[in-house]
Amino acid sequence: MKAVIAELHAAGVGELLEHEPLSKHTTWKIGGPADLMILPGGGEKLADAIKILRKHGIPWTSLGRGSNMLVGDRGIRGAVIKPHKGLDYVRFHGTEVVAGASHSFVTLSVMAGKKGLTGLEFAGGIPGSVGGAVYMNAGAHGSDVSRIFKSADVVLETGELVTLGRDDMRFSYRHSILQDMKGMVTQAAFELTEGDRLEIASAMASYKERRLRTQPLKQATAGSVFRNPPGDYAARLIQEAELKGFQIGGAQVSQLHANFIVNTGQATARDVLALMDHIQSTVTERFGVALVPEVLVVGER
Repeated sequence: MKAVIAELHAAGVGELLEHEPLSKHTTWKIGGPADLMILPGGGEKLADAIKILRKHGIPWTSLGRGSNMLVGDRGIRGAVIKPHKGLDYVRFHGTEVVAGASHSFVTLSVMAGKKGLTGLEFAGGIPGSVGGAVYMNAGAHGSDVSRIFKSADVVLETGELVTLGRDDMRFSYRHSILQDMKGMVTQAAFELTEGDRLEIASAMASYKERRLRTQPLKQATAGSVFRNPPGDYAARLIQEAELKGFQIGGAQVSQLHANFIVNTGQATARDVLALMDHIQSTVTERFGVALVPEVLVVGER
């Protein structure tokens, strides 16, 4: 790894952190160390980093703001690439907005609303990055990324930089083609429409009030843990299974929202996985429904 780090340094790809605890980079505050974390200085620097890792046969994992990810207690071997300051920007061109992969999706929605552009109101409660939102086709309140997506610049596992349009992304519920291929978003373009600032602000305020009332926003969570099954809601099934408040180790089913798992302070990835397994088996036994995780589980357990 020393030779790889030396070459990455020489190429000036960005900041390099060895043995970085990933609990510092996930909203669950869970996760062992990464052998190496790379914070690239921009899209081309990210591509350079991937080319060097590929040359040396070093596996790599992408990480956004860590809001939809469970990292194993033993961490991640190889490199973790986290878009950083060089990919934190926003540019508005009429009704089009272009944002870097590391930019906050929530902040983007607020900025668009202030400019009188509608289409991103749903993003006001999604605590992830633009890159992560595109990767997961993030959504809420009856809308998602696919509704406004125009294109994304993506670095492939070869280090090649390509642009993918909406049809290329093969969006579906909480899914994009990026989950089936090895690549990282460097920036994305969204097409919005002109709207009334007051109406946009009112809708976003209403969504925010609802989140504050129904979600454990002041606790360490990863957002919704399971995908909603067709025609139903994971939270309803978990609540009906009388699992609110159920706890294994430091991981607890939220008392506010049954599809959230809370880190009560000292939860491990093993605790969360055991609780997820218990939820799935209980819901299947009670209702015959197989809940599918929405969170990504990565790293060594």
